[in-house]
Amino acid sequence: MKILSGVLILLTAFLSFKHGWDGLHMDAHPEQAKMMEGLGIGKTSAVVFSIVTIAVGIMIFFPQTFFLANLINAVSILIIMALSLRAGNIKTALIEIPFLLIPLVLIFLGHPFKK
Repeated sequence: MKILSGVLILLTAFLSFKHGWDGLHMDAHPEQAKMMEGLGIGKTSAVVFSIVTIAVGIMIFFPQTFFLANLINAVSILIIMALSLRAGNIKTALIEIPFLLIPLVLIFLGHPFKK
C-alpha cells in the first residue's frame, strides 16, 4: 500500500507541476489557451489556478499538508468538470473522472511516511 501511495504521490506531483507550468505559459500552448477560454476561465484566473496547482504539487510531499493538498486537488478537478459540463463539453468532464479518483484514493491510503 505504501508503494502504491508513493507512486500516486509522484504522479500527482508530476501532473500538478506540468499543468501548473503549462498554465503559466499558455502563450506557448495556444490549444490550452483555447480550451481554458472555452471553459470560461480568463487569463488571470488561469494564472491563479496554475499557482495553486503548483502549490498542490509541493504540498503533497509533506504529511502535514497531504490531506489539504489532495482536497484542493479534488476540488479543482471538480471545478474543471463542472465548467466543462456548463460549456457543453461532456467528453472533457468524463476524461477528468480517473484524475478525480487519484486524490480520493490517496486520502484513503494516506501518506506513506506518516507516523
